[in-house]
Amino acid sequence: MRIIGGTAAGVILDTPKGLAVRPTPDLVRQAVFNSLAARVDGARVLELFGGTGAMSLECLSRGALHAVCVELASRHARLIEQNLERCGLPRTALELRVQDVFTALAQLASAGQQFDLVLADPPFGDKTTGQRSRSLSQQLLDDARLPALVAAGGLFVLGHAKRDAVEVTTAWRERKALKHGDSWMRLLEPAGFGAAEPGVDSPAAP
Repeated sequence: MRIIGGTAAGVILDTPKGLAVRPTPDLVRQAVFNSLAARVDGARVLELFGGTGAMSLECLSRGALHAVCVELASRHARLIEQNLERCGLPRTALELRVQDVFTALAQLASAGQQFDLVLADPPFGDKTTGQRSRSLSQQLLDDARLPALVAAGGLFVLGHAKRDAVEVTTAWRERKALKHGDSWMRLLEPAGFGAAEPGVDSPAAP
């Protein structure tokens, strides 16, 4: 796993051993950042389910102003700090919150914080057959606090498994869906932002 673009391009990131973390594959991250393009430069970023911190670090490498990275496991948080140092990025550019994601959402929303990009690629959920998804991705879509954390013109980038047929709730409008193998990444905006800009790819159904 490596940083793909920007000042830290080519840096190999440390990843935890075992199956506790499923890092977003390089090809998937590349597709996401190709779609985000100039949105990253100068952005305020929130990464949920940080894991290795690859999404936050990729944003900072590409010129993001600041990133908040939320990761529950303390040993994974230490790995994120090591990866930040390995990338040669300023320590002050990353705020690492070692806590439950949904607790963090409540605290950030209560503080009135907003972000230009909210990125989340949580552990994959089970296959959804004849029932509504109960995955972490669906829980994020259902969380009433999350849309308020996205600044005007910002995006929520959400990953989930192809087998997990998440429901994009009425709180969100899908701008684009990226597919790679079993990984899906959805680019969403809060439904209250107004009409979608012309030229943006229409959403694809699972």
